[in-house]
Amino acid sequence: MLEVYKCEVCGNITMVVSPSGGTLVCCGQPMNLQKEKTEDTGKEKHVPVVEKTSQGIRVKLGAIPHPMEEKHYIQWIEVISGDSLFVQGLKPGQKPEAEFIVPDGRLKVRAYCNVHGLWTDKA
Repeated sequence: MLEVYKCEVCGNITMVVSPSGGTLVCCGQPMNLQKEKTEDTGKEKHVPVVEKTSQGIRVKLGAIPHPMEEKHYIQWIEVISGDSLFVQGLKPGQKPEAEFIVPDGRLKVRAYCNVHGLWTDKA
C-alpha cells in the first residue's frame, strides 16, 4: 500500500512506495502519515465517485463537485490497479475529475485535497 506523508511546516508531500519502517523527517520534524478518509461530514465533498466509460473510468470528486479554488482544491487523483499506479495532477480552476484508461479488475481510487487531506472510495 502506498503511504502519503505531509510536512506540517513547509507542506511537502511524499509518497512512500515500499514502507519498511523508520521515520520520515522534513524541516527537522517527523512528517505526518495522511490517513485515508471515506466519509464526508462537511459541506465539501471529497469521496471519489467512479463511473465506467467506454475506455476505462472517470473519477469525480464528490457527488457534488469539490471546489477548485486557489486556496482549496484537489491536488491529484490516483488509481491503483494491481501493481500499477495512475496519477492525474489537478490545478485550481480545473474540474475536480480525471479519466483513466485502466484494465478491468479491482481498483483503489484516492484523491488529495490540499486542505482536508487524503480520501478514498469505499471499495
